[in-house]
Amino acid sequence: MSETAGTPIETDVIIVGAGPIGMFAVFELGLLDLKCHLVDILDRPGGQCAELYPEKPIYDIPGIPSVTGQGLVDRLKEQIAPFGAQYHLSEMATSLTKLDDGRWKLTTDNDTVLIAPVVVIAAGGGSFQPKRPPIAGIEGYEGKSVHYAVRKMEAFRGKDVLIAGGGDSALDWTLNLAPLAKSLTLVHHRDGFRASAHSVNQMRELVEEKKINFHVASVKELHGADGQLEAVTLTGADKKEWRHTVNMFLPFFGLTMKLGPIAEFGLNLTENLIPVDVEKFQSTTPGIFAIGDINTYPGKLKLILSGFHEAALMAQAAFKVCRPNEKIRFQYTTSSSSLQKKLGVS
Repeated sequence: MSETAGTPIETDVIIVGAGPIGMFAVFELGLLDLKCHLVDILDRPGGQCAELYPEKPIYDIPGIPSVTGQGLVDRLKEQIAPFGAQYHLSEMATSLTKLDDGRWKLTTDNDTVLIAPVVVIAAGGGSFQPKRPPIAGIEGYEGKSVHYAVRKMEAFRGKDVLIAGGGDSALDWTLNLAPLAKSLTLVHHRDGFRASAHSVNQMRELVEEKKINFHVASVKELHGADGQLEAVTLTGADKKEWRHTVNMFLPFFGLTMKLGPIAEFGLNLTENLIPVDVEKFQSTTPGIFAIGDINTYPGKLKLILSGFHEAALMAQAAFKVCRPNEKIRFQYTTSSSSLQKKLGVS
């Protein structure tokens, strides 16, 4: 749980979704001196680009003939760094209510409370949610000794930790939690990984140094009581089974796309998409905007560059909501010394 859990955080704009479109919205809003907080269920910014195709080349970003998904995310991070946006990662937006003063209160499943006059939904096709492994009774352990994301590393200090999976998340947390855990074991159904070669090599070095364990195996059964794991039954590639002591289990079995609680926000959805106007990209609910793949309007194209355009027009409209008594002074970054100063390039 975050240090500010339960304590309302006031800002100008809440962005639900930290993919490329949500990140670029920070830039456009930042040029107008609007501060942003971003909420994303993933444990890192980047959305689909970072999670599903980090090494896949993208060819239709203006001015960049080719860039990988992760490369685009890294450039966006650099571009928006001057604006100091705050991230609330590994958190799902669970409720949205309107306050008496007209502002919106958004609450996450980590008890983070954000208050702002503007909410921007930039959640792509919805939120990524972890796939639950097909293990009988796992629901009874979730949230106590079975976790699908690491929200506080200290919770794993001195524990017997089991991680299952072969992607970047599994390898990253194997490396990050190894120094904290009493013991750490990684299991994967094969001796091959979808993670970066550097991470895999680091993991193998730790195994050689006997600092962690790795087994080609799968988790067959959980043992424990009242939500607390005591051990699991592992099945090896040779079908042999053995009991393994563990009190914290992190399964990383991939992600599915679900609209999740956004569907309950009262946004007049059309086939799980949010209808918006093409002037402001505002939903039918004043103060709530939608940009990127989550929205729909006549002529909509689901392209990253379209989302960037939507973010620019949304920011102009959001300013009028956040600063109703101020007038927008339209400026170009190429010629405005004040904008260049904000970007740190003057």
